[in-house]
Amino acid sequence: MSFASPLFLWYFLPAVLAAVLIAPRAGRNAVVAVASLLFYASGAGGTTALLLACIVVNFLVGRHLEPDEWDLNRSRRRDLLIGTVVFNLSILAVWKYAGFATAQLAVLTEWFGGEFPVLQLALPIGISFYTFHHISYVVDIYRGERPALRDPVSFVTYISMFPQLVAGPIVRYREIADQLPQHRSHRLDDIAAGFPRFAWGLTKKVVIADTLAPMVGACFATPAEDMTFAIAWLGALGYTMQLYFDFSGYSDMAIGLGRMLGFRLPENFARPYSSVTITEFWRRWHMSLSRWFRDYVYIPLGGNRRGTARTYRNLAIIFVLTGFWHGAAWTYLVWGLFHGALLVVERATGWDRSPAGAPARIARRALTLLLVVCGWVFFRAPDLGTAFMMLGHMLVPDLSGLTDVVAASMTNQRAVFLLLALVVVLLPANSGTGPFLESVRSRPANALRVAVLTVGLLYSGLLVATGSFSPFLYYQF
Repeated sequence: MSFASPLFLWYFLPAVLAAVLIAPRAGRNAVVAVASLLFYASGAGGTTALLLACIVVNFLVGRHLEPDEWDLNRSRRRDLLIGTVVFNLSILAVWKYAGFATAQLAVLTEWFGGEFPVLQLALPIGISFYTFHHISYVVDIYRGERPALRDPVSFVTYISMFPQLVAGPIVRYREIADQLPQHRSHRLDDIAAGFPRFAWGLTKKVVIADTLAPMVGACFATPAEDMTFAIAWLGALGYTMQLYFDFSGYSDMAIGLGRMLGFRLPENFARPYSSVTITEFWRRWHMSLSRWFRDYVYIPLGGNRRGTARTYRNLAIIFVLTGFWHGAAWTYLVWGLFHGALLVVERATGWDRSPAGAPARIARRALTLLLVVCGWVFFRAPDLGTAFMMLGHMLVPDLSGLTDVVAASMTNQRAVFLLLALVVVLLPANSGTGPFLESVRSRPANALRVAVLTVGLLYSGLLVATGSFSPFLYYQF
């Protein structure tokens, strides 16, 4: 079930909100937990059992990881933590990466004239996200940052909360632990604040991202012999906008839904295409993932505290993991290495600091966007050959124009929406429409809310009703 589907918008969401409002305060988490599991099962089917098994294991282990007053059993707690983290990562490795690993072994074996069976498993929806939530839970308890939950309903609510279950944002346990107790307040004001944020995200997803999707697909599907400079750049820029409006739109919808249910979820985007450096880009893009890797991998590895060489090593490890976290494919690995290398170069040259003058900032902002766009080609391409072929055409101008297929996909409507989407690049770095809609009380904010809840929501609803929507891009991760 997608947030942008009639079933969710017109039946599921109103029913859940009504049930939460009607339920007594002590029963609201139960409503959210049951609704979330039903939401997940509607798309995940039998793999819901895998989610439930992970929930049971991590919940039972959590209370045994708490440090006592003197921490006399620290070694036992450490061993239990390691075992639990290995369990969670093993589940992720088998279900997400075993097929990729066996496919590589099959290719290697074929070189020597042999055969190796390729394991094919259906990827459970959102497994990368709920695995990271489980690890955050047990690590934060082990560190003594938050106590373990004694109420299984609250734990299921945290792990399976449907706004963020399948595509984030990644909510660290310590960020939400204080909101999980059953006495959490919930008011109509929460719905009033969250709904415009949800509507804004729906508009971004359905009106812009889904409109650009067919054109982007046509560009990336163009055969090598027909690829041109114009097609390559149109596909790269189109996907840069499609991915941002799709994923940031989902994050806005998730944060708005969370607010409507009485939860404050963390922000996930902050005008990333306004960044002056790649370092700044990763402070603004998918911020919940960056924070997770910082807190649970980068800092435990030593961060930047043990010399330059180890800092570069740690950055390389983080971005290898970031690449593979997104998918079991060489394209994701190369994309991660590309960004990791850029971060190392920025640190080595001092370019990780923003320049002072306006002309220098404009130039660096343009360069950063160019590098990000090139990186997205690896992220979107079906294989490395296609990615390098497109990048090659992006570097060599020609006058060949568009093929008939791409030209047919580039309708006047899509051209207009692509130009409108590109305006996001020019917006100030310190502005944010989603938080503005949700929290600011002023005449401009009220006017924008009215516009989103009338024009944006009405147009989005019409598109949803006609079936003009597609799955969120991050559902596959």
